Amino acid sequence: MDTPVIYRLEPHDPAGHRYRITLTIPEPDPAGQRLTLPAWIPGSYLIRDFSRQIETLHARAGGRSVAVAKLDNHTWQAAPCAGPLQVDYTVYAWDLSVRGAHVDETHGFFNGTSVFLRVQGQDHLPCLLDLVPPRGIPNWKVYTSLPEARGHAGAARRHGFGLYRAPDYDALIDHPVEMGTPQVARFTAHGAEHELVFTGVIPKLDLARITEDARRICEAQIAFFEPRGKRAPFLDSSDRYVFMTMVVGDGYGGLEHRASTALMASRKDLPVLGQQGQGEGYRTFLGLVSHEYFHTWNVKRIKPAAFAPYDLQEPGLTRLLWVFEGFTSYYDDLMLLRSGVIERPAYLRLLAKTITGVARSPGRHKQSVAESSFDAWTRYYKQDENSVNALVSYYTKGSLVALGLDLLIRRDSAGTRSLDDVMRLLWQRYGRAFYQGKPHGMAEDELPALIREATGVDTRRFIARYAYGTADVPLAELLEPHGIALSWKAALNIPSLDVRTRKQGDTLALASVFEGGAGHKGGLSAGDVLVAIDGLRVDAPSGLEELLSQYRSGERITVHVFRRDELRAFQVRLSAPPPLDCVLTAAG
Repeated sequence: MDTPVIYRLEPHDPAGHRYRITLTIPEPDPAGQRLTLPAWIPGSYLIRDFSRQIETLHARAGGRSVAVAKLDNHTWQAAPCAGPLQVDYTVYAWDLSVRGAHVDETHGFFNGTSVFLRVQGQDHLPCLLDLVPPRGIPNWKVYTSLPEARGHAGAARRHGFGLYRAPDYDALIDHPVEMGTPQVARFTAHGAEHELVFTGVIPKLDLARITEDARRICEAQIAFFEPRGKRAPFLDSSDRYVFMTMVVGDGYGGLEHRASTALMASRKDLPVLGQQGQGEGYRTFLGLVSHEYFHTWNVKRIKPAAFAPYDLQEPGLTRLLWVFEGFTSYYDDLMLLRSGVIERPAYLRLLAKTITGVARSPGRHKQSVAESSFDAWTRYYKQDENSVNALVSYYTKGSLVALGLDLLIRRDSAGTRSLDDVMRLLWQRYGRAFYQGKPHGMAEDELPALIREATGVDTRRFIARYAYGTADVPLAELLEPHGIALSWKAALNIPSLDVRTRKQGDTLALASVFEGGAGHKGGLSAGDVLVAIDGLRVDAPSGLEELLSQYRSGERITVHVFRRDELRAFQVRLSAPPPLDCVLTAAG
C-alpha cells in the first residue's frame, strides 16, 4: 500500500495573512528530493508565479536540518537524506480573488496551487491534509469538496478541522477550502448534495431564493448530460458539490474545480429578503453559477488533449478554449432558460447583450477565436488600452460560434439534431471516465469529425470561417427560421468620438481609442485626459455626452487634453453614432 504524503496547514497569523504548512515526505528521493509549486492554476491561463508568496522554507530529517537549494522560480531541491523529510514553510495569503489564497481574522480561503508544494516523482501517491484551526478565533468551520480521511486517526468530521484525503496531488490541488463562519444553505439535485457558502457581510441575504434557483440550474444540467441516469459528474471525486462565494462591494469572477467552484460576487447583485423581481445583477450572478457548474463537465472532465494531463510549470497551449469556454458561455445562459430560472424575453436580452459586446470589439476582424485561445497566456490575460482593437474574446465570440453551430446543425438535420448531441457525445467519449483511469482529451483538429459523428452535419467550412477565421457569425440568417429577428441600433443618438472613457479621480480619461474612428483620425490616444471641447470643460461621461449632443455628425470640434503633463489640442471630425447595439425580436 502506498504511503501517503502528509500536509499540515494552519492559519497561524491571520492578522499578518500567513499560512504555515508542514509537508512530510515519508520516503524522499535518495538523490535529493525536488519540490515545485505550480506556476499557474487551471482555468486561469496566465503564469501567476504563486511561489513568490513563500516567505520562509526550511527542512529537517532525523532531528537535523537539511540544506535546501532553490533551482528556479518554482523549484527547490533538498540535500540527500533518509526519510521522513519534513519541510516547513510559510505562505503570505492576501490575494482576495478566486485564484489564490487569502486569510484574515474573518475567514481563510485557499487554492491548493498556492499553498501545496508538489513532491516530484510522487505525484501519484495519496495525500493527507491536516487542517488546523486558527488559535484564539472560535467557531470556524471548514467547507470543501475534499473528502474526509475516514478510517484514519484524526479524520475530520463534516465541516470540521482534522484530516482530509486526496488520491493524488492533482486531486489535492483541485478542491479549494473555505474556513470561517459563512452563511450556508444546502440542497440536493437529482439526489446529489450541494452546498452554497457565502462569505462576507451580507445582511438579509435571501438564501432560500438563491437555493431554489441554483437547484433548478443544477438539475437541468445534470439531466442534460445524463438524461437517463441523471448522475452528477462530481460523484467520481466527492460526495458533494460546494459553491464558495466571496461577497464584496464590487467584484465578479469564478474558477471551476472538479467538485466545487470559487466565486466572487458584488453584494448589490444578490437578492435580499423582501426584494421583488429579478434584477440584471442577480441574473448575472445566476449566469456565473450556471457557467462554473457547466465546467464540471466541460473542461474539468471533457478536456483538450493539451490539458490531459496539465503541466502546471509551463503554459498549456491549445487553440480550443473557444470550445471549452465559449461553448460553456453559450450554455450558461441557455441553462437559465431551460431550468425556468429566467423566461424567454430575458434570455433574448442576455443573448443580444453578448452579440453587442462582440460587435463593439474591432479586434474580432484581426484575431480568430482559435488564435485568441492560443494567445490567452500572452494577450487575452494581459490586456492593455489597445486590446479592443487587436483581440477577440474566446468567451463571447466563442459563445456566438456555439450558437451558430447549434442553429446550423438544427437547420441541416431538419430539427432532429443539435449541439446538445455533440456535448453528450463529448461527455461519453472523454468526460465520464476521465478520473476513473481513462484520462485523455480531444485532439486539436477533432471537433468537426465529432460533430459529424453526433449529428451527421458537416461543419468544417463553418468552423474554418468563423472559429479559425475572423468573419462574423451570420446570426441574423440562422435565427430567422426560428422566428427571431436581429436588428441593430445606435446606443445613443448623438455624434461620436469613437472612444471608451474611464473616470480618473475628478477627470475623464480615454481608456481606448477605436482604430479608424473619429478620435483616432483626429490624433487622440488612450490615456489622454479630456479637458475641454470647444472651450467647455469635460468632467464626466454625462458631461461629455451632453456636449456632443449639441453637434451633428461630420462637424469638427477642438478637443483639449492632457497627455502626461502636456496640454494638447486636436481637431476631430465627429462620426455618426455606430449602430452596434443588437436587438432580438421574437415573432409573436
